[in-house]
Amino acid sequence: MSAPLSRSAATLTGFSAVLLWSLLAFLTAASGTMPAFQLTAITFAIGGLSLLVIRPGAIKAMRQPLPVWLLGVGGLFGYHFAYFFALRTAPPVEAGLINYLWPVLIVVFSALLPGERLKWQHLAGCALALVGAGLVVSRGQGFGFDPQYALGYGAALCAALAWSTYSVLSRRYAHVPSDAIAGFCLATAGLAAACHLLFEATVWPATPWQWAAVLGLGLGPVGLAFYVWDVGVKRGDIQVLGAASYSAPLLSTLILILSGYAQFTPVVLVACLLITIGALLAAKDLLFRRRLA
Repeated sequence: MSAPLSRSAATLTGFSAVLLWSLLAFLTAASGTMPAFQLTAITFAIGGLSLLVIRPGAIKAMRQPLPVWLLGVGGLFGYHFAYFFALRTAPPVEAGLINYLWPVLIVVFSALLPGERLKWQHLAGCALALVGAGLVVSRGQGFGFDPQYALGYGAALCAALAWSTYSVLSRRYAHVPSDAIAGFCLATAGLAAACHLLFEATVWPATPWQWAAVLGLGLGPVGLAFYVWDVGVKRGDIQVLGAASYSAPLLSTLILILSGYAQFTPVVLVACLLITIGALLAAKDLLFRRRLA
């Protein structure tokens, strides 16, 4: 039996999910014009099946009581459904900004967990990182909240609440093995497929490169990412993970720049500094403990 992960090791494991999520925009752009729910169904199916292959205990781990399934599927599918609805009914910049409230909500909600304490550096770090993420999302063009898009804004807020609530409540089910994520992914794939059949026209990838991008999405930012995030939120420093999650939109933008899908601007540099400082500030205690060790 392998030794359990330390708190710092679990935090780093969880942060690897943020690194994988930074590939989402690039791989989605490279995957062609497949509708959102169809892409979700296929990638979650790939992610769930891949976890069944690499984690032999995943099938047994799926034998969980109903509340665990409601939390897992509600978090994964509920977040994606609300976010895609927001993108369809509100300007993507404003919807993206509201959606990116989920890291700071994780930090705030985590104070309700046993053994956790909210400190000033957690809130200050999240505030700096949120400003940096806002610069990335808006590309320095500012925001304009229009009441006619209130439904879409509400959906984006629901997405942020869904993911932050799922992440924090997962800590309450720390005894549930992360292998159960395979089942949650497959259930999400089934629900997304139903939404696709109801709301979308089917569009398949047109080139081998687009198929490779879809496969990459399923294996990395969907399958493996949700598994390691589960490890992080259950056994790591959830407040540090929340603040560090703001690096995802920045890293995503940098990857788009390097791959030719976007251009570098001074706004990206400022956002990089803000997010880095915010994440380091939030992780001050963890870094200090590691240095003493």
